[in-house]
Amino acid sequence: MILLVSPAPPTSALGNGVTAQRWARILRELGHQVVTDERYVPGTYSALVALHAAKSAAAVQAFRAAHPHAPIVLALTGTDLYPDLASTGVNPAVLGAADRIVVLQPAGLDQLDDELRARATVIIQSVPSMARSAPRRDAFEVALLAHIRPVKDPMLAAEATRLLPADSRVVVTHVGAGLDEELTECCRAESAANTRYDWLGELPRDAALGVIARSRLLVLPSRHEGGANVVSEALAAGVPVLASSIPGSVGLLGEDYPGYFAAGDAVGLADALHAAESDRDGYYAELTARCDRLRPMVDPQRERAAWSHLLADLSVAVPV
Repeated sequence: MILLVSPAPPTSALGNGVTAQRWARILRELGHQVVTDERYVPGTYSALVALHAAKSAAAVQAFRAAHPHAPIVLALTGTDLYPDLASTGVNPAVLGAADRIVVLQPAGLDQLDDELRARATVIIQSVPSMARSAPRRDAFEVALLAHIRPVKDPMLAAEATRLLPADSRVVVTHVGAGLDEELTECCRAESAANTRYDWLGELPRDAALGVIARSRLLVLPSRHEGGANVVSEALAAGVPVLASSIPGSVGLLGEDYPGYFAAGDAVGLADALHAAESDRDGYYAELTARCDRLRPMVDPQRERAAWSHLLADLSVAVPV
């Protein structure tokens, strides 16, 4: 039996919850029994999979004390890795307890020293392929799926829409829970005042994915990401991405991807939005083609195979 610990429960719409739910499903598909919780739960386990080094530290230490010989797989999130492990408060003892470290995109390895990198593997988050829906005819709709907290820089897209030409038909549809009171009030006020920005609040996952599937673009303005689920979701739906040029996105999309803007740069994002809207056969077509080529990267079979290989390497046997 495998214990899977995440700071967000699998029923949560938060990124860690979505990841935990998917990983639990993959592990069960591989034949393992899985217990999921937000903390250590006493029991007899063959392994621990812990998501978020800082927030799951107590669970890792409790598991190691109770199961000194069982392997621990520790997944590092964006708020573990960036700007660096020391400043984010990751306990070196927790890293030392891990038999394997998982990062969610290749650039995450750059945040690790040689000793940690030797125990690390990259597992890119997967999403089943989705068909694109008919886009809105009254607007050039751009999806923003981000819970409202500072690291996601949720107001940047709204700021960018105010810089667009008067004849632009760009509308940003923002889906996400209000997790920061001051920022949430800003988003609410902006949504009421800016006809090019529409904050819908938190939606059920299927409805949120539907917003992506019907949109012309997805925008990811985050200041830090470990390897955003929403990029995988956009790729699975064939929706091109505009992203801040942070390591967590560059690691997924590639250094030469044409759809970057500097983190915090509303002017740069506005320029990219305008180029995508106005140059459909050039810039927008290039973004679409590049994302189409990346789509196999988020195939669920690849993530499933990565977990199968990792657990076999750790000799975590499937119960008979």
